Amino acid sequence: MSIVLLEISEQLMSTQNPTTLTVEAAQQILKDFTCLDMQSVASPLEKQALREAILLVASLSDYQMLGVCATSTDEGFSALATYLKALGYQAVLDPSAFASFTGSVYIKFNTLKGSYYVDGYPGTYRGVLVSCQFSSEDGVSGTYGHLPLDLFVD
Repeated sequence: MSIVLLEISEQLMSTQNPTTLTVEAAQQILKDFTCLDMQSVASPLEKQALREAILLVASLSDYQMLGVCATSTDEGFSALATYLKALGYQAVLDPSAFASFTGSVYIKFNTLKGSYYVDGYPGTYRGVLVSCQFSSEDGVSGTYGHLPLDLFVD
């Protein structure tokens, strides 16, 4: 496991998420996407609702940890890049800094530190885990996913 520090600049997530969705409604939408019960997005409206839900919940957290489970390194970094952009981060990701993995991979990204690592992944899940972190008990925190790899791809 290698850790590569990268330059990351945080943009205001609130400008990325103009919605009237309540926190409770957002968490209810996200509840269907758990590690125990994989769900697919059946329509563009469901995809938009899921996008709005994760953006709202993430905007209320101090930072996020993202865990990407993908079929390949390229697929994983592509998904990670779209999620980071949607969450308001600009990151320079360098997949070539890691040994090439044959088969599926797990990429873990910490938005607070701007660091990530890649490792082989023998599991069957595919998608993105978003773990929202908050430093006090009053904040919104929790882990949501596996969300679709292409959630933020139009």
